[in-house]
Amino acid sequence: MSESEFTNALVHETSPYLLQHAHNPVQWYPWGPEALERARAEDKPILLSIGYSACHWCHVMAHESFEDDDIARLMNEHFISIKVDREERPDLDSIYMSAVQMMTGSGGWPLTVFLTPDLVPFYGGTYFPPTERYGMTSFPRLLRSVAQAYADRRADILKQSSAMLAAWKRNEQFASAERELTDEILDRAAASLTSAYDTQNGGFGQAPKFPPAMPLTFLLRSHVRTGKQEVLDMVLQTLTRMAEGGIYDQLGGGFHRYSVDSKWLVPHFEKMLYDNVLLSRIYLDGYLLTKRDSFRQIAEETLDYVVREMTSPEGGFYSSQDADSEGEEGKFYVWTAAEVNDLLGQGDGELFCQYFDISPEGNFEGKNIVHVPRGLATAARLAGVPEERLRGVIQRGKKILFETREKRVRPGRDEKILTAWNALTIRSLAEAGKGLGRDDYRAVAVRAAEFALSSLQDGDRLLRTWRAGKAKLNAYLEDYTFLADAFLSLYEATSEPRWMKEAERLARILIEKFRDPAGGGFYFTSSDHERLPQRPKEYFDNATPSGNSEAVWALLRLWKLTGDESWLQHAHASLVRMAEPMAQHPLAFGNMLCALDFYLSNKR
Repeated sequence: MSESEFTNALVHETSPYLLQHAHNPVQWYPWGPEALERARAEDKPILLSIGYSACHWCHVMAHESFEDDDIARLMNEHFISIKVDREERPDLDSIYMSAVQMMTGSGGWPLTVFLTPDLVPFYGGTYFPPTERYGMTSFPRLLRSVAQAYADRRADILKQSSAMLAAWKRNEQFASAERELTDEILDRAAASLTSAYDTQNGGFGQAPKFPPAMPLTFLLRSHVRTGKQEVLDMVLQTLTRMAEGGIYDQLGGGFHRYSVDSKWLVPHFEKMLYDNVLLSRIYLDGYLLTKRDSFRQIAEETLDYVVREMTSPEGGFYSSQDADSEGEEGKFYVWTAAEVNDLLGQGDGELFCQYFDISPEGNFEGKNIVHVPRGLATAARLAGVPEERLRGVIQRGKKILFETREKRVRPGRDEKILTAWNALTIRSLAEAGKGLGRDDYRAVAVRAAEFALSSLQDGDRLLRTWRAGKAKLNAYLEDYTFLADAFLSLYEATSEPRWMKEAERLARILIEKFRDPAGGGFYFTSSDHERLPQRPKEYFDNATPSGNSEAVWALLRLWKLTGDESWLQHAHASLVRMAEPMAQHPLAFGNMLCALDFYLSNKR
């Protein structure tokens, strides 16, 4: 049977990522009772592969290995193979990513983990090539070695599994000693961020460089609290450099996932919903504080991109767009100088190319990523033309190139709708609607909130994901906290009491189903969730705010808006336990630091 004729159990799923693998010759299963029971019945190890639709290296490994008949035969003979979309099942991703990081010291996607039938990992890694190269073990060799070890050295595997369970147990009990909440925590965190700041390019650290929305928001709040200009300057420089870089889509608006260099020039071209709505908020805040029109422009262009390209007919928001099109990373976004000159004419084309650094030799694999190396005034002076002339060329050129680009083969779009990411979007649109006087943004936010209430719930409980008319999977801590917070922003933007009531309803479920009364904080999964080897708690921000930090935010906002002290008590209990880690590791606690600043500002 050829690969195109083969169909596995993923064909019944709704995740675009899982459906991409439904015709692999691998006998994939989704995570669920059928696969787990078969592993136990046949006493076979589980090969768990976790990825997501916009992941470039996930596509590479799929093409190289999972579409290969010989490799699939090895997998089918020796393992029960399970494919998971990390965006649908962040609980599994969190558990098994932490295991691989403990075992190897690093992680990433695609995540490749081997489990006992009891779901305890004993070996893992990320991407494995189909043949030996760059000092990396080939995937076929790895499959044979793991299968042989499981058959011949079971005692060693069980011993390693026991050690992993013990390590998980220690992690579950993580909590800092309680300490008094003071401005000194905020000052230490700001000083630590200052020392890590890239004074030349903005942002923190070196390549690869991710847009730091939450630390920047904390620094903006620090400036408002202390009046320190150097703190504000870090925020303004970073926002400006990101907006000028290739990480920002200069033609269509919106941000790519991260920059592979320290200068924000060469992005990893995937676009994630959460990045764009989080970044639109910090640009909105930057505009409201400084009144810089350039920041308002970026906030609006980013939200306009979301409304234009990431909004479903039902009113929810899609998850992501791929980095690749036609099998090439970034092909949709890059240009040659000849293409620009043909479209704009020689004179305007040369000016446009000078402004956006588009050259015959290119800045990315022989082509050009559109970016802004210098400001308009400097560029006009160097070109020997009036600023108004250059501005006109830029505006006309961007419109023509965007319209031309729209005719290209578009990157793939993951059209599943995730509750947590939609909630972040609702909040950003509601706040932009209020802050910028944009009734259209407010209307889109209300429509999305209505969709969440009608389509992302089962009774009074939230579901995680929706696609093609079907919602499923228990929601997680972040789904409840982000949506409660979004409803509060919608209440502030519309003054409609129903959104306050919905936020309170979700907060009550949060306290009942997720709170850890003994160890403090909130679990990632509800008390009635599927039993897994670990029940994780996540305190650190990643690409999105941690569920625990957002729980604190929602509870504090409820306290301020209702006057109910019980909400404050739950928020305070989390803050005092995380006070010291916040001060020591501010890059990992940007959102919690913002919540602490909000709490202290109401206690001064």
